Amino acid sequence: MPETAQFVDPRRWKALIFIAIAQLMVVLDATIVNIALPSAQTDLDISDGNRQWVITAYALAFGGLLLFGGRIADLWGRKQTFIVGLVGFAAASAVGGAALNSSMLMGARALQGVFGALLAPAALSLLAVMFTDAKERAKAFGIFGAIAGGGGAVGLILGGVLTEYMDWRWTFFVNIPFAAVAAAGAVAVIREPVESRNPSRLDIPGVILATTGLVALVYGFTRAESDGWTAGWTIGLFIAAAVLLAAFAVVETRVKAPLLPLRVVTDRNRGGVYLSLGLAIIGMFGLFLFLTYYMQIVKGYSPVKTGFAFLPMVVGMIVGSTQIGTRLMTRVPARLLMGPGFAVAAVGMLILTQIDLDTSYTWQILPGFILLGLGMGTAFMPAMSLATHGVQPRDAGVASAMVNTSQQVGGAIGTALLNTIAASATTDYAKSHMLSAPSATALKMQAMVHGYTTAIWWAVGILVLAALIAVTFVNAGRQDGGGPVASGDGEGKGAIEDAVPVMVH
Repeated sequence: MPETAQFVDPRRWKALIFIAIAQLMVVLDATIVNIALPSAQTDLDISDGNRQWVITAYALAFGGLLLFGGRIADLWGRKQTFIVGLVGFAAASAVGGAALNSSMLMGARALQGVFGALLAPAALSLLAVMFTDAKERAKAFGIFGAIAGGGGAVGLILGGVLTEYMDWRWTFFVNIPFAAVAAAGAVAVIREPVESRNPSRLDIPGVILATTGLVALVYGFTRAESDGWTAGWTIGLFIAAAVLLAAFAVVETRVKAPLLPLRVVTDRNRGGVYLSLGLAIIGMFGLFLFLTYYMQIVKGYSPVKTGFAFLPMVVGMIVGSTQIGTRLMTRVPARLLMGPGFAVAAVGMLILTQIDLDTSYTWQILPGFILLGLGMGTAFMPAMSLATHGVQPRDAGVASAMVNTSQQVGGAIGTALLNTIAASATTDYAKSHMLSAPSATALKMQAMVHGYTTAIWWAVGILVLAALIAVTFVNAGRQDGGGPVASGDGEGKGAIEDAVPVMVH
C-alpha cells in the first residue's frame, strides 16, 4: 500500500477535539436560531412573510455551496479551509448578533451559510485523511456521528437557555468562542498529508451548475412550504433544478478535473449512504419541528423545558454512536448497523405517532426519544465513516461535502414536505370535527395534534425506506481496512475500484 495511506498523525486525537468543537458549532446553529427567531422577529420588527428568510438565507447558501466548499478543501488543503471557515463563520455570527435590522440579520445568516459550506466538508474530510487505522477510525467517527446527530437537539436546549435568560443575540455571539477555540487548536495541532491535496484546476462550469441547481432545489422546497406544491414558482424552481443538475452530471463526465467525480457517487456503497442519510434526515426534521411545537403549544413547556425534554434522545444518539456503532463497525458489515439502526429509530417514531392532548412524557414520549436516539446514533456512525471510506484522498473533501449535501437537501425536503402534510391534515380534521368539538380552543388543539401525528406517520415510513435502502444498496463488509486510499492518477474509475475492495469490501 502506498505511503500516504499509512500516514499517522501523532496529534490526531487532539485534533479530533477541535474538529468536534467546530462540527458542534455548525450543527448547533441549525436549530439554535429557530428557538430565538420569535424574539428576534419582535425586536427587529420582521414581518411574518419575511421571517422565513432568516432560516432560508442560511439554507440556500449552505446547501448550494457545499460541493464547491468540498472541492476547495481538496484544492487549498483541509486545514487552511477549516480555519478560514471558522474565522468567517465567527465574523458572520458577530454581525448577526449585532444586527440592527432584518436585512443585516439575513445577510449575516447567508454569510454563515457560505463559511459553513467551507467548514463542514473540511472537518469531515480531515477525519477521513487523518484516521487510517480501522479501530481508531471507528472511535473518531463515532464521536463525530454523535455530534452530527445529537447537536441539533443540544441547540434546542442552548437556544432556549440563551433566549429565556439572556437575549436572542447570544444565540449568534455564542459561536464566537466556539470558533476561536477550534481555530486556535487547528493552528496548533492539525496536520494533514500534503499528498492528499488535489492539484487539478477548479471546474468553473461545474461550480456554477451545481451551485445554481442546488439553490433552486432547496429554494423550491422552501417555496412549496409557503406557496404550495402546485404554485408556478414552486414548479418552475423544481424544473430549473432538474435541468441544471442534469447539465451538471453531463459536464462532469466531460471535463478533465470535475468538481464532483462521478465515481464518488456512483459507488454502490457511498450512493446508498448518501440516499439513506438524506431520507433519515427528512424524518428527523419532522420530529424536531412537530415535537417542539407540540411541547410548547399543547403541553405548555417553556423553551428551556422543551430543550431538556429532547436530552434523552441526545444521550441515546451518543450511546448508539460511541458504544454500539463504534464497537461493532469493525466486526459486522455496515448494512447490519445502518438497516437495524434506522428500523429501531422508526419504532421510536412509531411510538410518537400516538401522542394526544394529555400524553405522558415519561411513559410515551421518553421511550420514543430513547429508541429514536439509539437507532439514529447506531446508523449514523457507520454511515459517516463509509461515506468517505475507500475514497481517494484527493476526493475526500468533495465526498465529505456529499454527506452534508444529502443532509441539507433532506432537511429542506423534510421541513417543506412534512409541514405541508401536517397543515393539510390539521385543516381537514378541523373541518370534519367542527360541529362535534366541545369548544373552538379544544378543536384547534386536537386538530393541531392530529396534523403532527399524521406527519410523523409519514416520517415512520420514510425511516423504514431508509432502512431498506441501507440493507439493499450498502454491500460493503466490515470496515477493517485503512482510511482513504492513496491517490493514483486521480481520474480513472479502475484505480479507485481496484483500491476500494482492500479498504471496504
